[in-house]
Amino acid sequence: MSAPTLRVGPVAHGGHCVARDEGRVVFVRHALPGELVRVHLTDSRPTARYWRADAVEVLEPSVDRVPTPWPEAGPGGVGGGELGHVALPAQRAWKAAVVAEQLRRIAGLDTPVAVEAAPGETDGLGWRTRIELVADGQGRAGMHRYRSHDVVALSQMPLAVPELGVAELLGRRWPAGARITAVAPVGGDRPLVLVDGEPWTATGPDRRRTARSSVRERAEVAGHAYTWRVAGSGFWQVHRGAPTALVSAVLDGVGDVDGARVLDLYSGAGLFSLPLADAVGPSGRVHAVEGDARALRDARRNLHDRPWVSVHGGDVAAVLAGGGAQEGPALPERADVVVLDPPRVGAGRDVVAGVAARGPARVVHVACDPAALARDVALFAEHGYRLSAARGLDLFPMTHHVEVVAVLER
Repeated sequence: MSAPTLRVGPVAHGGHCVARDEGRVVFVRHALPGELVRVHLTDSRPTARYWRADAVEVLEPSVDRVPTPWPEAGPGGVGGGELGHVALPAQRAWKAAVVAEQLRRIAGLDTPVAVEAAPGETDGLGWRTRIELVADGQGRAGMHRYRSHDVVALSQMPLAVPELGVAELLGRRWPAGARITAVAPVGGDRPLVLVDGEPWTATGPDRRRTARSSVRERAEVAGHAYTWRVAGSGFWQVHRGAPTALVSAVLDGVGDVDGARVLDLYSGAGLFSLPLADAVGPSGRVHAVEGDARALRDARRNLHDRPWVSVHGGDVAAVLAGGGAQEGPALPERADVVVLDPPRVGAGRDVVAGVAARGPARVVHVACDPAALARDVALFAEHGYRLSAARGLDLFPMTHHVEVVAVLER
């Protein structure tokens, strides 16, 4: 089949633009609205409801098109840099349009959302403090080709912070098929490399019982310095400025909570629990709920000197329903404020109902997927909550991903 020539339409959720080929919807990557492009069809099954394609030749470029800083993430390449061809201001406009479209289509809201740069962001490069690589059959470090299990050996990764020493990581030979996790924590701790979860040094695996497998992450928010210890293989925000940006946005969202009862759901290692504990003070109470065992261990360690914080282990929906807690007292029947940072799929009906049953006047929802956020906002609306504010944060430059901190009130 010859490469079709398509006029590209509006942006769509997922890093694509929408085009049409003889009436059929085609989701095109590596394009910009208004462009005329020649595409390579990557999924064109006759029975498919829509097709997928990569723009491989630009016949009429957009004024927002720029040379990508990472060609290996271009057409036919790895995931993780699909908006590299878009000027940074236009990337943020792209993300804002997607968030607004999802809120309008799913939640029925006409809510413009501005997307802000992370603190200290200048060119959208050198921001990732954590990277995941996989070794190919020859032991070369790379990433998977987009929507494929094929490993593409990399020569560069310009999104990584310099402290990760990417050139050395990519220049080494690793065990074939190994998964390589590299972490360069913010605040001065030495970088950490794990191979299939095992600490590694320059000479190979470090099998000592005392081998380091966690790091300290530091951030300053409103003049307060915080430190969290986090497992190297655990979850932590990857942008160097993300903890400061997100904590600041969440604290702005919760408002004055001195002495309040606050639930922190999907609390992880305590990114929000720690500053929330200081915000409520010893006369208040924070209940942190997390289901991942590694994150729970980190949270207990990070929060041990705030005795007014209770850590609850278990599935969030089950803990809200009164079961599944592995540690700490039962959750209170009432809460003044709830903060939740669910996984990409969103909180869902059961969690939203469990939150609403506790009658918080305010809910602060941290979302990494606009569609999931819109679904949760619609569910909260069924319980009388309205979206009063939404703030987009560009914590994943050069990609379509965006974080949104939304405030709901009733």
